[in-house]
Amino acid sequence: MHEMSLAEGIRQIVEETARHQGFGRVRTVVLEIGQLAVVEPDSLRFCFDAVMKGGPADGAVLQIDRVPGTGWCAQCAAQVEIAELYDPCPRCGGYRVQVTGGTEMRVKELEIE
Repeated sequence: MHEMSLAEGIRQIVEETARHQGFGRVRTVVLEIGQLAVVEPDSLRFCFDAVMKGGPADGAVLQIDRVPGTGWCAQCAAQVEIAELYDPCPRCGGYRVQVTGGTEMRVKELEIE
């Protein structure tokens, strides 16, 4: 379950930010997760709650904003939205789609008290 290591990475970001900016408590952590990122949101929420105990984000709400997957189709030369890795191009049906977005995960925002 790599969601645990992702949650630990989020904790590090929160703690470092709290230390550098001098705030105490985080109420909400907003993540952007690409539709094509291999992250199970429910597992990440479970791990997030466990990992944040005792830190500045203990009891914080995890808000996940999904970013659509995008790709460039070499066959029809179009930028397209894709739902899954290795899906065919929704315009021409070709399988020469290079992923251009939707694989990322980042801490977008921290709501603090």
